[in-house]
Amino acid sequence: NQDHYGLEKVKERILEYIAVLKLKSAQKISDGKSIPTILCFVGPPGVGKTSVGKSIAHALGRKFIKMSLGGMRDEAEIRGHRRTYVGAMPGRVIQLIKDSGTNNPVFMLDEIDKVGNDFRGDPSSALLEVLDPEQNATFQDYYLDIPFDLSKVVFITTANILDTIPPALRDRLEVIEFSGYTEDEKLKIGERYLLEKELINNALTKDDIVINTAILKNIIKHYTREAGVRNLDRLIATVMRKAAMKKAKAKIFKKFALTPRLLSEALGPKRFTHTLAEKSDQVGIATGLAYTQAGGDILFIEVVTMPGKGNITLTGQLGNVMKESAKAALSYVKSHAQELGLDSRVINRSDIHIHVPEGAVPKDGPSAGLAITTAIISAFGRRPTRRDLAMTGEVTLRGRALEIGGMKEKVIAAHRAGIKQVILPKDNEKNLVDIPKKVQKDLKFHFVDSMADVVKLVFAKQK
Repeated sequence: NQDHYGLEKVKERILEYIAVLKLKSAQKISDGKSIPTILCFVGPPGVGKTSVGKSIAHALGRKFIKMSLGGMRDEAEIRGHRRTYVGAMPGRVIQLIKDSGTNNPVFMLDEIDKVGNDFRGDPSSALLEVLDPEQNATFQDYYLDIPFDLSKVVFITTANILDTIPPALRDRLEVIEFSGYTEDEKLKIGERYLLEKELINNALTKDDIVINTAILKNIIKHYTREAGVRNLDRLIATVMRKAAMKKAKAKIFKKFALTPRLLSEALGPKRFTHTLAEKSDQVGIATGLAYTQAGGDILFIEVVTMPGKGNITLTGQLGNVMKESAKAALSYVKSHAQELGLDSRVINRSDIHIHVPEGAVPKDGPSAGLAITTAIISAFGRRPTRRDLAMTGEVTLRGRALEIGGMKEKVIAAHRAGIKQVILPKDNEKNLVDIPKKVQKDLKFHFVDSMADVVKLVFAKQK
């Protein structure tokens, strides 16, 4: 808690891990597996994976070692060279443990998802022996040529994505997900940690500069779009440097109070605007929710119909999954035209164009089905959709609403954009516990089983 704000589930899992270590050392359990499991922190850059590793070492009172695996291709970097070779050396694992002077450090293997392989062997296979609690009590480095006990070392690995980690290696890791921070969490991190850190880095004191909560919110909202806080840290440092320059130039320096005007002078014009909900109910448009690495966002899905032969045109740089969702949505509307109060002859004699604005941004994912179907029904039925309502969820050809991922980020994006009601699949009701209390209070949630439930909600008469 001294070093990190939020990350409640991550902290809880780490405390359980430390508790097991404590009990094992108290009971002097020696089963060849001193360490209960190997943790793997997975999440986007800048969310605090490495610094949490440092905090674990600090809490355990152990030394912290970090080894980056990014781009490593040579197996000998893990296992060492046999001493028959000229210039033979131990592997980096043994080398770093020797340098640390302790056989039970916290050893962080950074970027485990970026290990390569070529004719010099496969380092990820060599890592199996290092990380597997069943094998690493007798790890054999070719240079040492005697078994070395790695079972007392606390190994922690980090990765941005899991897909590129070989399955055999991933099987030995216990994955702990680090999701991106919300705006409120970034604000607290900025106030508690980043401001203090950058004051020291830029040779300033609290009496030299004032950055109030409103200004910090402004920086987070309009100058950053990221999952972590690295860019926020850089922007705060930029502002601090401006103040440092003024202090260095001035003979008598007055306190530098940051105002919106001075902020735009220091950081330039606003870089990001959050898409806001439509101003009025419109026909042929539905508000969807998307998950991005930097949190969530809202998407407007626009549909127009024109005389034709039943062809479908898709634009807005959509991926294959979204294209398939659009085709499935049109098939659902055609097959249920009567129930939906639509004329099937008109549908068959019309071409349809589906567009998702911000055409330069690639979009893909399986959770746009409900929104696309709603927009198509609205366009053919000439019925406006509710502007204060957003939705996410996949739809089957029979009209069932399927569970989606990234619910927390999507719901927070809806709240930020001024949406009042959110439609989610029934199976996602269990994820409501992840949503911040303030967001839950401000939004009305509708959990639906099928497309029929969505139609009742979206096209209901507004009071």
